[in-house]
Amino acid sequence: MPRIDLDAYVIAHQRDWARLEQLVATKRRTGAESDELVDRYQQVATHLSVIRTSAPDGELVAHLSSLLGRARIAMLAARVPSWRGVAGFFTQRFPAALYRLRRWWLGCLLANVVVTGVMMAWLVQNPQVEQNLLSPAEVDQLVNTDFASYYSENAASAFATQVWLNNTWVSALCIALGVLGLPVVYVLFTNVLNLAIVGSIMINNDRASLFWGLILPHGLLELTCVFVAGGVGLRLFWSWVEPGGRTRAAALAEAGRTAATVAMGLGVLLLISGAIEGFVTPSGLPTWARIAIGVLAELLFLAYVFVIGRAAASRGATGDLDAELLGDTVAARA
Repeated sequence: MPRIDLDAYVIAHQRDWARLEQLVATKRRTGAESDELVDRYQQVATHLSVIRTSAPDGELVAHLSSLLGRARIAMLAARVPSWRGVAGFFTQRFPAALYRLRRWWLGCLLANVVVTGVMMAWLVQNPQVEQNLLSPAEVDQLVNTDFASYYSENAASAFATQVWLNNTWVSALCIALGVLGLPVVYVLFTNVLNLAIVGSIMINNDRASLFWGLILPHGLLELTCVFVAGGVGLRLFWSWVEPGGRTRAAALAEAGRTAATVAMGLGVLLLISGAIEGFVTPSGLPTWARIAIGVLAELLFLAYVFVIGRAAASRGATGDLDAELLGDTVAARA
């Protein structure tokens, strides 16, 4: 790149830098000002890139770097969310993260389904095992009262909220413990073990249709979300075990930021599955209709990942923090 007239360049752009200073100093920004802050950040980062490349001046470079650093902190710590940002999260960042990490959570899902199926089949073939787990009175209570009443004993809205909080906690736990690896496996195994035990008891006592009719409407999406969290947690663990060509700290930081994206998005998906469990599962709809709603929710999720997520990933979305928030330079605009 040819050298530029630094004095002329400063005169031409000093108003842009002053405006960024003003936006950074503003304590309470409107949504429009927050969007302008991001735009000005990108603009000044381009200016800094040009100066570094074609007319390096130590004092000016230090000043602009400091300004961009303060702007970056302002964007990360106090940016006012805009509708554009929310829409971008759910159309770009979150689905792209799910798509890019698909091998991890699909592998986790498949492994857990297989383990659950094997355990449930073994328990069904060995009904005497349930005698070591529950007394005959407890089995009778579970089969004839507790399992069905669990979904209807509380008001639908309160139950949906309770379910959402519980599942969000389990998913967050899988991601938070991901850096350690084995605790994620333990949390997932505990969940599928309980499912296999209850399922086998219901099947052995001729309540299979009741069991599947109450589990499948919400369970498909709910368990998928839990397995997504488990897969992302294990990916977080693997990022520092095998960082590739990066340092372990850099690999873990990137995986952690993407995991945070997934955790936020899963909160919304679990809210949907909680609503299904609170309002659809115990409803008076025919069993086939309730299961159909659950299947539809699962298919919509898969379409969200493999259509919207794939498209977002092909456009360069990664699920990580936006590039402009990660460094103080961007490619110079043409």
